[in-house]
Amino acid sequence: MNEKLEVPLEAAARLLRQANRIVCLTGAGVSAESGVATFRAGTDNQSDGLWSRFDPQQLASQEGFAANPGMVWQWYMHRLMAVESAKPNDGHRALAQLERSVPSFTVVTQNVDDLHERGGSQRVLHLHGRINRFRCNLCGFEHELLPAEKRAAHPPRCLSCSGAVRPDVVWFGEPLPGRILDKAWHESERCDVFLIVGTSGVVYPAAHLPLVAQHHGAALIEINPELTQLSDRADVCLPARSGVLLPRLLQLVAELQSA
Repeated sequence: MNEKLEVPLEAAARLLRQANRIVCLTGAGVSAESGVATFRAGTDNQSDGLWSRFDPQQLASQEGFAANPGMVWQWYMHRLMAVESAKPNDGHRALAQLERSVPSFTVVTQNVDDLHERGGSQRVLHLHGRINRFRCNLCGFEHELLPAEKRAAHPPRCLSCSGAVRPDVVWFGEPLPGRILDKAWHESERCDVFLIVGTSGVVYPAAHLPLVAQHHGAALIEINPELTQLSDRADVCLPARSGVLLPRLLQLVAELQSA
């Protein structure tokens, strides 16, 4: 561990040790440490072959789905299988451990994978939906994906209205799920410490949640390898990968608890 991080790490550990209510906002950087390509990298990365030629907005919008539902479906199945083969990293597991040590802990994630849940987190709010859940694009009827449908050339049809089935994720131009956003906002208003982990802080309204928490008196702790839009607002800024830093941070919290 970088010696320059020891002082801010201790400051962060003391804040967490004193907290009764913690909210943690996570972004693509957390999943990237498990090998899940970020949304844009999934199309920009030349190793992704076919998908490197497409603009993400072609693949994540009502317009794109209407124009070429088969292409959109195949891209999401490609991403789904990548998520399913990924494993939670030490950062995911550390957050689950932290959850067990405080009275109230909520993960608010911009990620559409289930790595937080597989890492042991019990209370996770998915702002942008879940890539492993499906619904009809017309009537919203839930669809249970069959194994053969993962490799289909076109999306399956809804069993209720015969509309096209889509992943239950938020596309460009669509609102976030209101109930989930309301819960995230409510928890942000009540927390003592707000953790910002692996997110650039440029996607709203998610990026507004730390500011809501700070306005209501919470301390902000940011963990990210690079400076972000929120770094200047953080009480403690820890420039490192979450999978490396969070286990060390949890170790310091445990040492303070046993002292």
